[in-house]
Amino acid sequence: MNAALELGLLYGIMALGVYLTFRVLNFPDLTVDGSFTTGAAVAASLIMQGVPAPLATLAGAGSGAVAGVVTGFLYTKGRIDGLLAGILTMIALWSVNLRIMGTSNLSLLREDTVMTPLREAKLLGGPWSILAFAVFALILKFLIDWFLSTDLGLSIQATGNNEQMIRSLGVNTHATTILTLAISNALVALCGALVAQYQGFADVSMGIGLILVGLASVIIGQAIIPGRPVWAATIAVLVGAVVYRLVIFLALAAGLNPNDMKLISAVLVVAALLLPRWGFLKRIPSFRQLNRQSAKA
Repeated sequence: MNAALELGLLYGIMALGVYLTFRVLNFPDLTVDGSFTTGAAVAASLIMQGVPAPLATLAGAGSGAVAGVVTGFLYTKGRIDGLLAGILTMIALWSVNLRIMGTSNLSLLREDTVMTPLREAKLLGGPWSILAFAVFALILKFLIDWFLSTDLGLSIQATGNNEQMIRSLGVNTHATTILTLAISNALVALCGALVAQYQGFADVSMGIGLILVGLASVIIGQAIIPGRPVWAATIAVLVGAVVYRLVIFLALAAGLNPNDMKLISAVLVVAALLLPRWGFLKRIPSFRQLNRQSAKA
């Protein structure tokens, strides 16, 4: 259970990145599957070469930002469809990741990573490590909340809502799109770098199907905590990531085959999309409706 909570909070960082493109920018970015592994590959390779783990982790996040910029240029300057641009970058990153790693798998079990202090203090898998991961995820959440409230952040939100309108007001929508993709994939790659150090290895296939996990976290979270304000949406994303991991943990504990996890993820997304539309569930008040009722009282 503790490991599921830890992984949920770590993958919440990736879900925040998916939220920026999927909900804020309204962009179907499949780069995620590749940039997650790129972050892990860069961080693992640098750590094995003796680079301090914090710097290697930041470098991993930076590599994800570069991948996002490539997708952004293909979409804005190359006029390639957004879905296809993401797929092209994702496919290219497979070879890039193999080049970076030099092999399909890198072990970090004997290396000093950002998880080493927690592991040596025997705090990993306990309440203190969960608290540390939660604080880190919340710091990133508050940074995103603040950024989206600035003039640049509001321009990004407007780009996702009505690109033609905001362009007519003089905003460079190409720049806002590229910037958002860079930030999103930097968060995804940061998550990849941290997950690689948490599990003790980086694998070239660790990002396959990750976009589904990100979408599941965003959709499940917003089904549990509905609301349009950015602060509510970002906290919902983190909650969704944790709930997703807990469901996977319970499914495995119930004896389901690990090979069925992708199928379970797809079922979770479908359920989160369909259940709120069904009649009997509409009669169940949401948190927002309960707050309104208590305010009127």
